[in-house]
Amino acid sequence: MAFFWGTKLVEYEQPDKEFLKALSLPAFLHAFGHCLTNVSFAAVAVSFTHTVKTLEPVFTSIGSYLVAGTVYPLPVYLSLLPVIAGVAIASATELSFTWLGFLTAMSSNIAFSARAIFSKKLMSKMSPLNLYNWVTIVALLFCLPFAVYFEGATLSAGISKAIAVKGKTEFLMALASVGFYYHMYNQVAYQALGKVAPVTHAVGNVGKRIFVIGFSILAFGNKISTQTLVGSAIAIVGAGLYGVMKGKYADESKK
Repeated sequence: MAFFWGTKLVEYEQPDKEFLKALSLPAFLHAFGHCLTNVSFAAVAVSFTHTVKTLEPVFTSIGSYLVAGTVYPLPVYLSLLPVIAGVAIASATELSFTWLGFLTAMSSNIAFSARAIFSKKLMSKMSPLNLYNWVTIVALLFCLPFAVYFEGATLSAGISKAIAVKGKTEFLMALASVGFYYHMYNQVAYQALGKVAPVTHAVGNVGKRIFVIGFSILAFGNKISTQTLVGSAIAIVGAGLYGVMKGKYADESKK
């Protein structure tokens, strides 16, 4: 953030007190959603967490109606049913299934859906890149007290253990690369959110999850049942179907 502002690649925008007050909700949801996701990663296979998170468009469509009154044609909503069915099928035989992992992944869907909806409303007052930067800063302020309280006493020992296993250089490089890629991903995601509706943005996230699910299986050697694989595929295809249906009715409405 400091790099982009300092080099003027992103023009700095100063929020006023009222804007910061409005921004506190999406910032909290940003922090809370990522905390829930990381808990899910720790409790179940990464591939299963991302399979559950393909339900994000469902929660976003519900939230868009509740917050903004956005209503889509019935076929658009029906196209989300395969996503729900696919996740249900995958969950039934997931080898790493735990209720903690499942419920935290589901809760993160709600948090990120709400974050996208409330962030979209603020983009009329600030550019997406500046908005994301301020969301990140405020989210950090939310996280710091909890991080110090829950992990402050063990943080130094944990870092020392990681360095002992991987070496200082590799540890610092991994830390820097994770932070860089994480920030750039979210920055691009906010730029995309500035150009499309929140539900469309959620569907776009499903495309990312295809690669994450596949790569995590290869990288971590996660074993999945045939039914879980089929369920995951149905959920992903369902999300694609939603995108097609939404695009079709959007085009028809312009005629």
